[in-house]
Amino acid sequence: MPRPIMLSIVGDSGSGKTTITRGLVRVLGEDQVSHFCTDDYHRYDRLQRAERRITPISPDCNYLDILTQHLGHLRHNEAILKPVYRHADGSFGPPVYFRPGRFVVAEGLLANHTPELREMFDVRVYLNPPEDLRRQWKVARDCSRRGYSTDQVLAELDRREPDSEAYIRPQRHHADLVVSFTSGAARDPERLDAHLFLRDSLPHPDLSGVVADGASMNGDLTLVDNPGEQELRIPGTIAAKRAGELEEAIWARMQFASHLRQQRLGEFTIGTVLHRSDALAVTQLLILYHLVTARAVIALGGESARGKIGDALDPVPAAQS
Repeated sequence: MPRPIMLSIVGDSGSGKTTITRGLVRVLGEDQVSHFCTDDYHRYDRLQRAERRITPISPDCNYLDILTQHLGHLRHNEAILKPVYRHADGSFGPPVYFRPGRFVVAEGLLANHTPELREMFDVRVYLNPPEDLRRQWKVARDCSRRGYSTDQVLAELDRREPDSEAYIRPQRHHADLVVSFTSGAARDPERLDAHLFLRDSLPHPDLSGVVADGASMNGDLTLVDNPGEQELRIPGTIAAKRAGELEEAIWARMQFASHLRQQRLGEFTIGTVLHRSDALAVTQLLILYHLVTARAVIALGGESARGKIGDALDPVPAAQS
């Protein structure tokens, strides 16, 4: 039986990890994906962290050695007894029996922090929204779902900032895809631009037939070649027809996974209202492309779809505003 395909989605708290993950799980099928959050490997609960004046971002606040060990078991098709951290009240629940599916998705703060952790993943994604936007998302989430006040969330963000800079943001250097959703010309939270850095550590689909190199037409797609990577910009105001052309170009390069097209990508919620973003859909589709391509490589007896370049020094700024 082929080993599972391993995906890490890393970013600071409130950066949109769950939104990205939810669409991938929907398309691949919940029965095919084993999904967990690396917050389950916190060493201390919320009260203990306050007493020790340590943030959950600090590596010293997490059992990264056990996380590495468990990822190794999952990669070898072996079940684990996974810890459980409950965000609702900051406490730990009883561990659960966790079996790997065809795909394992690990989202969290420190999944790519060490070389040993990074080696576990076939695809590594880093989410890099501007800080002002991330703060808006985190305030909205933590106040509505986790029982915090706005002042409490903002104070905690300020307290975590040194650890975010020291431990979270450096992980973007080791990502195959760096994704930034930013406020574009429309200034509409429902129509954010997507700015993607596609690293040469993975072979990305050829989009030259759809996006001309260096194209700069207002409101259109932009693709620029840089040393070691490509920059793809997808305006939130892009016409549905143009977004569809880009999606078709990607699907055409993964015809062996055409059965996955029955589910829609790009869906997200604001409050309780369902919305759809073409920029988000393309972002999720590019990640999906790498997951199913890696699956095909492994099924045919290959080691990995990863290129030879590996981790390169990253020119991407920590946050764009």
